[in-house]
Amino acid sequence: MGLTVTNLNTLNLLNILNKTSNSQSNTLTQLSTGKRINSGKDDPAGLIAARSLDAELRATDAALSNNQRTNSLLSVADQSLTEVGRLLNEIQTLATASANKDGISASELAANQAQVDEAISAIDRIIGTTSFNGKKLLDGTLGIRTTGVDSTKITDLKVFSRNPNSDTTLNVDVTNSATKAQYQVATTSATGDTSITVQGKDGSVVIDILSGENLSSVAAKINAATGQTGVTASASGGDLTLLSSDFGSSSFVRVTKLDANDTSFSGGSDDGTDASVTVNGQTAAVDGLNVNYSAGGVSVSFNLTENYNDGTVSGAEAFTIDSSGGGATFQLGTASTTRSTLGIDGLYSNQLGDAVNGYLSSLKGGGANSLITNPNQAAQIAKGAIGQLAKAQGRIGGFQRFQVDAAINQQTATKESLTSALSTIQDVDFAVASSELTKQNVLLQSALSLLGVANQQTSQVLSLLR
Repeated sequence: MGLTVTNLNTLNLLNILNKTSNSQSNTLTQLSTGKRINSGKDDPAGLIAARSLDAELRATDAALSNNQRTNSLLSVADQSLTEVGRLLNEIQTLATASANKDGISASELAANQAQVDEAISAIDRIIGTTSFNGKKLLDGTLGIRTTGVDSTKITDLKVFSRNPNSDTTLNVDVTNSATKAQYQVATTSATGDTSITVQGKDGSVVIDILSGENLSSVAAKINAATGQTGVTASASGGDLTLLSSDFGSSSFVRVTKLDANDTSFSGGSDDGTDASVTVNGQTAAVDGLNVNYSAGGVSVSFNLTENYNDGTVSGAEAFTIDSSGGGATFQLGTASTTRSTLGIDGLYSNQLGDAVNGYLSSLKGGGANSLITNPNQAAQIAKGAIGQLAKAQGRIGGFQRFQVDAAINQQTATKESLTSALSTIQDVDFAVASSELTKQNVLLQSALSLLGVANQQTSQVLSLLR
């Protein structure tokens, strides 16, 4: 190439220097941000995918945070119910001990009653003050609302979950009545001193019978131990009738003769039966008079009244669960359709128990079922309250384990996968970028050195003009 004033070599080198400098600037940006895509021009398709994945990741983080908070809320409720359960066990123990009237002094009975009063007061305080972030959890605020319940047919209705999209009407029909276990001993009195064992679902007791003792006296001994056995007795004419306290197949009466030579008392047994109930045409799970039904996102529990059970009050019963009323609603996933509602009914002492046997509040001093007035019934009520509390705590625990914990596990796995995919698309490979930066530095230095050589062409032209 001839010597000219226009130095094309210099222009080419300057162009290369600019390109290398821009590449170096882009690499430095990637290394400083840690991202391969810092603007749309870096990778348009990759940017679209990264923005979509980032939005999903943020939604998953929000859902994960929601579920972790829900988990904390339910744990608070669970721990409070555990303490209430401990107090109920204490109450049952005191009531059972107080039923042993001949083995306990008046002062001991009064002390037991005072302890029961304190325990019930503590239960009401715990239920009324258990809260999370200012919201009461166990006082009934989070109960699901219903309408149209006929209290002559259904009592103690608990709604654990509801359909969030529409009201649900439940039609209840009793097709077969529940029965109590009943065993009848045909005798007038013992022919000699003898003993029998009376057993029910709560336990057993040995009844000692004196020679010639009348049946009313024997019935009184059996009734004195009702708190231990769950069996009551009545005498009429020459019949001694033993009856389970509760309805249902879990209730039974067993009478065993301990003296095989005695012919005045016969041993035998009988079992109760559960009611047969349909809800919206579907067979419900029934234990005695207690009905449990779950279908279509709705889960309820209620008790049949004895009059509805035996047909005194007839006809099907229908009530409606409000789709927008009450309950604790939690967002379990990233979509609005992943909301789920848990009903937590009030658990004060006037709500623990049932309409048939009575409520825990009646165990207070001066109440209809205090330890001084009716210790056997007090023990039964405490036992029923323990079962009711266990059911409520189990529902909360089941929701926590199978809904919340499962959602947390799924969202944690989703977050890991989304983070990995997002990293693959937008994160810079530091090893590659570092080697690229080294290459660009070498090229830049080489171009600068060659630029000096190219500029010598101008000097050569000037030397010819001198």
